[in-house]
Amino acid sequence: MMDSNFKLERNAYGRLVLTTAAGDVVEGVVPVRAFPIAAPGEGIALVGPDGHEAAWIGRLDVLPDALRQLVEEELGRREFMPEIRRLRAVSSFATPSTWTVDTDRGETQFVLWGEEFIRRLGKSGLLIEDSHGIHFLMRDINILDKHSRKLLDRFL
Repeated sequence: MMDSNFKLERNAYGRLVLTTAAGDVVEGVVPVRAFPIAAPGEGIALVGPDGHEAAWIGRLDVLPDALRQLVEEELGRREFMPEIRRLRAVSSFATPSTWTVDTDRGETQFVLWGEEFIRRLGKSGLLIEDSHGIHFLMRDINILDKHSRKLLDRFL
């Protein structure tokens, strides 16, 4: 598409907002490495919530420092993805709500802004984004224990 001819900033919810050179605004873009192992600093797409590429970054090291730092920070968040194994508690069934969960990295709490921050992955997977933009993975909601499933069902 384009190569670093855009503006990128965070909105009040911590999501990335892309403004293209043409003035188009795409809210909720995420950076995705084309070659995460072979060339992690090259070929990064900024993908919109519709799953389509909204911008292209040929090389991270040629971006202005502030823009490069924002993209690298978001890549770090995106690539850090704890897997939820169990829901312990939810502060409220209205959002925003605080969730207490067990993950593959231990127990933690996070704030869910709204149901729109829970995305389906295939038939039984979920991707949940917290108020800081950290993504939590649920590979298969069908293998959750009864208590976890009951809490989760209120949000699906």
